[in-house]
Amino acid sequence: MRRRPAPARGTGQESSVLGLGRQQGGDEDPGGTGSGAARTVVRALPAVLIAVGLAFDLLTPPSYTGSPFFSAAPLIAAPVFSLLGTLLTGVLASLAVVLLHLLNSTTWKVEALTELVTVITVAGLAILINRVVRRSGERLASARGIAEAAQRAVLPKPAERIAGLHVCARYEAAQADAFIGGDLYAVQDTPYGVRLAVGDVRGKGLGAVEAVAVVLGAFREAAETEPTLEGLAQRLERALAREGTRRDSLDSVEGFTTCVLGEIPTGAQVLRLVNRGHPEPLLLHADGRLAVLAPAEPALPLGMGELAEGRPDRAEEWPFPAGTTLLLYTDGLTEARDAAGVFYDPAARLTGRVFPGPGELLGALSSDVRRHTGGGATDDMALLAVGRPGAGEPERRRTVPVVAP
Repeated sequence: MRRRPAPARGTGQESSVLGLGRQQGGDEDPGGTGSGAARTVVRALPAVLIAVGLAFDLLTPPSYTGSPFFSAAPLIAAPVFSLLGTLLTGVLASLAVVLLHLLNSTTWKVEALTELVTVITVAGLAILINRVVRRSGERLASARGIAEAAQRAVLPKPAERIAGLHVCARYEAAQADAFIGGDLYAVQDTPYGVRLAVGDVRGKGLGAVEAVAVVLGAFREAAETEPTLEGLAQRLERALAREGTRRDSLDSVEGFTTCVLGEIPTGAQVLRLVNRGHPEPLLLHADGRLAVLAPAEPALPLGMGELAEGRPDRAEEWPFPAGTTLLLYTDGLTEARDAAGVFYDPAARLTGRVFPGPGELLGALSSDVRRHTGGGATDDMALLAVGRPGAGEPERRRTVPVVAP
């Protein structure tokens, strides 16, 4: 750190701090650092660097300088501070250089002027970086708003009460800041009772979202007019085939959709299901018993109807008495793995557990999956719970934490 090569050392610090700035995200500030503790440390760094630079310059021989520390301070401030904070950091760093040279009586030497110009130049670059990062943060916030609006349009949150049933749905994306993907759910009150769907489109990205919109659009229309679940499944099949011929990307990239279609007739304590290659729903009873609603005969997913000729859909019926809750989910739940590679087993984790309602069930389930995976997930997860309330249920049932049996 000799006084003459100080500008070169300032450049080296600059490149490392620019690398840090590129790695930051952006929520409240343009360069959010993830956790609160890390954010606090990063926000304190500019002041620490200026203090270290002052101490280094005062405690070392005159041939050494703390200029690299002063140059680094505004660059670190740029991605985490506001424009005013970055400007003040640059001013303080420049004043520190001036103060040190006043104390050393070297104010008008070429080396002193070079150091001051270097720090001022780096501070100017830091202000420019701050503006670029701020603008990127604003664009990201706008994109998030658009994604949220798209999610509400494609996957609207169902009402908590539909035809006397308690309903709750959740969509959890595996990728941070993602709002919608290839999983879907829908609940609709129709002349034939409450009809519902949970599905998973093969693939990811915009193509998967496009296929989700096709399936949900067809479901919302056909659920009102098709008298049987088998007819509803065929309407979805035809909708996917029709869109596949119109859009090559939908047919060649996505190909098929696993789906469970359900129907809860008005006034009858029964449940009908058509399962097209989807994970089996679960039925949670009021006493903690759990039933896996596996189809008697496996069926191919939607979009593969040509391969299933001669094997028509058949709706299967199960009792759905008061106090029971139906849980439907996508394979993001069953394919969640822990550090040892063990898959999450919702049937084993939920057997013997009871919950006041669908919302509490999905909340406990989501928390348990996060504990199982250590907070990470590799696939999106859609959850839908529909409960038939029973008399005196809030007093009779209690919430039990979801833990391994």
